[in-house]
Amino acid sequence: MLTIATGNKAVAAAVRNAKPGVVAAYPITPQTEIVEQIAEYVNSGELDGRYIPVESEHSAMAACIGASAGGVRTFTATSSHGLLYMHEMIHWAAGARLPIVMANVNRALGPGWNTWAEHSDAFSQRDTGWLQVFVSTVQEAYDTTLMAFRIAENEGVLLPVMVNLDGFALSHIMQSLETVEVGDFLPPYHLPHAVDTKNPCVYGPMTFSNDYFKFRWDIERSMRDSRGVIADVEREFAERFGRSYGPTEDYRCEDADVVVVAMGTLGKEAEVAVDRLRDEGLRAGSMRLRWFRPFPDLDLAGREVVVIDRDYSFGFGGVVAHAVRAKTGVEPYSVIAGLGGQEVTYNDIADFVRNRHPGEETWFGVSDRV
Repeated sequence: MLTIATGNKAVAAAVRNAKPGVVAAYPITPQTEIVEQIAEYVNSGELDGRYIPVESEHSAMAACIGASAGGVRTFTATSSHGLLYMHEMIHWAAGARLPIVMANVNRALGPGWNTWAEHSDAFSQRDTGWLQVFVSTVQEAYDTTLMAFRIAENEGVLLPVMVNLDGFALSHIMQSLETVEVGDFLPPYHLPHAVDTKNPCVYGPMTFSNDYFKFRWDIERSMRDSRGVIADVEREFAERFGRSYGPTEDYRCEDADVVVVAMGTLGKEAEVAVDRLRDEGLRAGSMRLRWFRPFPDLDLAGREVVVIDRDYSFGFGGVVAHAVRAKTGVEPYSVIAGLGGQEVTYNDIADFVRNRHPGEETWFGVSDRV
């Protein structure tokens, strides 16, 4: 069915189609619309599940952990400080190998208080064992949320998935949306180690030094194995529903001399900048990173690279720029831009490329270049 929806409403529609048994959530701007819409689906009977309006984000994730461990498909959504409040339980969900799906509407962290887009909230959780994917359109938010359940619940993965969408720049923008009949694309939920009252076992017991590292390695093994699962799920999704996705979305990169690497809505904005630069005779391309965990293999050899980070690791640098450098050996021009919803247009991105200084870092809107 073709309709018009916001990014938040698209996520909610995908959750309705995925039919989770439990949704536990606490409202926070700019995510609230997701859980409000899901609550309406439950109230109207469009979603036959239980909606739990808990007293905090920490409790929301705790409730999802309990439901998932009990053998029920689960979902939650949050943003910014709500995600930080979940932090302890974020680790627990991954360590217990529970395939929870969560939408995180990316928002800056205070103080000062700010409700606009930034990726620092998600990146603060990048080492927890969650798969992380970043979307850039309303349609992609819907499609990726559906696929996230299939990926997380694969027995070769069994790790939670965080679907990230930029606050307001995507969460509240109106675009066309085509929903699908899910059918058997999403099999019934099955957790091999679900709680079974007829076969009691212990969850999260004290684990000593001769065993603990094995559990950590198993998370990493599954994170690595998830690459193949993600590719298979995205391929099947394309065959069934006609929309294709990958670890990156490359635009005019085939013959590009310089490639802009960005995430989320800035990655889509970069495509317009690339067209302008091509008109000027500069062979530019853009590479929008979709999956951040697991981090994809990037073909950037022999090219100049401009990385736009909507985040910052203080005393270290742009998170994406450092990841690109570590994975490829390329010394990118690192641009810190868009923090707290700072406006970054395609003209600005084109200027980043025109004025690039490989191996250096600059903050958009700040006069000094580092």
